[in-house]
Amino acid sequence: MDHDRRRLVEPPTRRALDVGIGLATALVALLTLLPAGRGWAWGAPLSELHWYATGWDSHAAMLQLFGNLALLAPLAAIAVLRWPELATSRRLVGAGVAVAATIELLQWVLPLGRVVSPLDALLNATGAVLTGLGMAALRTALRQPTGRPPCPAVGRH
Repeated sequence: MDHDRRRLVEPPTRRALDVGIGLATALVALLTLLPAGRGWAWGAPLSELHWYATGWDSHAAMLQLFGNLALLAPLAAIAVLRWPELATSRRLVGAGVAVAATIELLQWVLPLGRVVSPLDALLNATGAVLTGLGMAALRTALRQPTGRPPCPAVGRH
């Protein structure tokens, strides 16, 4: 019976994960690399931190904060499923920082009219790490047997 319950959650195929990574990457590129004007602007990290810390009642601040945390989350979740060896905090931090820094670098190099922000990169990487670790824990939990070991017959000695 335990085996039947575990079969309800089939792991995705490698091809499906590769397609998911491609789609998640395309979505990140659309959200971060579409032109929003010309040139670029520097996001001062201390000003941004103050904006987030004092903007809990600001829809714009919360959208920006949680959007930055969520930006790389789908990509991280799929990547951990595709490459299980990525599911360590050290590797996730490395990958998350590398991807987030690449986004900010591209926003700086390309004349997209975007704000280049190290704080955005930090938030993007944090969201990726938390999501990747969460997905790894979920995958492990789903692989565990769902039932308890059989109990000895009651009354038999």
